[in-house]
Amino acid sequence: MATFIVRRLIAAVLILLAATFLMYNMVALSGDPLEDLRGVQTPNTAQLIEARIRLLHLDVPPPLRYFIWLGGIAGCFIGQCDFGMTVQQQPVLDVLVNSMDQTLRLVTIATVVAIILGIIIGITTALRQYSTYDYGVTFVSFLFYSLPIFWFAVLLKQFLAIGANDWLQSGAQIQGWVIALVAAVSGLFWMSVLPGDAKRKLLTFALAAASGGLLLWYMSVSGWFLNPRFIVFGLDFSLLAIAALFLTVALLVTAILSGLKNRRSLFIALGMAALGVALYYPVNYVLFNPQVVPMNGWIMIASFVVVVLFGVGVGHVLGGDNKAANRKVAAWTGFLVFGIMVVDRHMQLWQAYSEAGFVRGRPIATIGAANPGFSQSSFFVQGVDAFTHMLLPSIALMVISFAGYTRYTRATLLEVMNQDYIRTARAKGLTERTVFVRHAFRNALIPITTIVAFDIAGIIGGAVITERVFGWTGMGSMFQNGLDRTDPNPVMAFFLVTGALALLFNLLADIAYAALDPRIRVS
Repeated sequence: MATFIVRRLIAAVLILLAATFLMYNMVALSGDPLEDLRGVQTPNTAQLIEARIRLLHLDVPPPLRYFIWLGGIAGCFIGQCDFGMTVQQQPVLDVLVNSMDQTLRLVTIATVVAIILGIIIGITTALRQYSTYDYGVTFVSFLFYSLPIFWFAVLLKQFLAIGANDWLQSGAQIQGWVIALVAAVSGLFWMSVLPGDAKRKLLTFALAAASGGLLLWYMSVSGWFLNPRFIVFGLDFSLLAIAALFLTVALLVTAILSGLKNRRSLFIALGMAALGVALYYPVNYVLFNPQVVPMNGWIMIASFVVVVLFGVGVGHVLGGDNKAANRKVAAWTGFLVFGIMVVDRHMQLWQAYSEAGFVRGRPIATIGAANPGFSQSSFFVQGVDAFTHMLLPSIALMVISFAGYTRYTRATLLEVMNQDYIRTARAKGLTERTVFVRHAFRNALIPITTIVAFDIAGIIGGAVITERVFGWTGMGSMFQNGLDRTDPNPVMAFFLVTGALALLFNLLADIAYAALDPRIRVS
């Protein structure tokens, strides 16, 4: 394995060198970086031109100038990175560091959400092949896949931002015909997803329509959209609602990873959920209290790590004969339970955020990555602000990949489910959950892993357009400004990051193959 990794890293470095050489020369030869100065007639124009020539080494031919740039990049190995200067005489490294945070945060969230939703929906369509639900998802997937990203982003700004903000300012009341329409759509959706005969489908439609309509009606009359909390009829039932949600998570995790018939796994998951309920108020009043714990991103990540490690320990100690499966059950239950606590804490601050003077009742942002008015606020207030600014661009980027993941997951699962070893597993008497989770899904992940690796660079490329539409000053803006000014250095910084990420994720995909399928070995 070590030899394989070293060989791939050497190949990746050679590929990156060839690609950067071509890219640098194409940008350098695409225009005149002195054009903006040549058109200005001032007494010091000649001095400005001479200064820029010296700053950007314009007196050196582009093929040779590339090696000057490469020498600065090579200094990163000794801690002296030099990405060059921009035409505005700014260090490219400083511009890159300031813009990478916004772009990578946006791309990471969009990618993770697209992968999770795409795989889940792809699985359900494969299990309900040729159903109304399958045809509907296929239509929506191809529709999303064909949408121009810039046009879709403008639609999001118009309807999901401006329209939603107007609706929130007017009181967030839902009209009766909208509730009836949503109820009918909910009924049709669940009727198409859940199998059964005609009588059972009609019962499913009635229950789903009634539940969806009543839930939406309650959310409207109680002002839930203005204050999204676990509150019922004016009474604070947060802990009861949280307990019910934790219980649901424990049951789902156990059903997926071990099966509800595995009593030990079920008790471990329920124990983790009960512990989450017991710690709900202490966590909110101590860990999530900025006056007690100065929460930041690193402390939050460390908290998740501690929760997962604690779950692994619980699963190992109480796991009995099946410690490996119970470690996963306890770890995933703890992770999701703590994640719900984090989301709930952000929800508690939504109304105060929306009514703040900087927001003025219009919380869904259309421009920028953050509101400067909240720069000195607590971690969770900044989290709410980041969510409102990332909502629209994340959806726009997610649509790029969502359709592809859905279709690839469906096609791969259908192919795997028809293999001989799947029929053999069923013939041995294994449950359908075991056949699917341990045999089919794991092998279906192999081609999906390849798609994820190739998709990373594609999503970052899509971020160039998305950032421009939503006014983000990220890597996309740096790339676009470099192209407009025929400035190779910022363009190369963008290209170097995206190229390195693409090669890195392809290497990780090759390594993941061996973990997903024991038959695959690299030497």
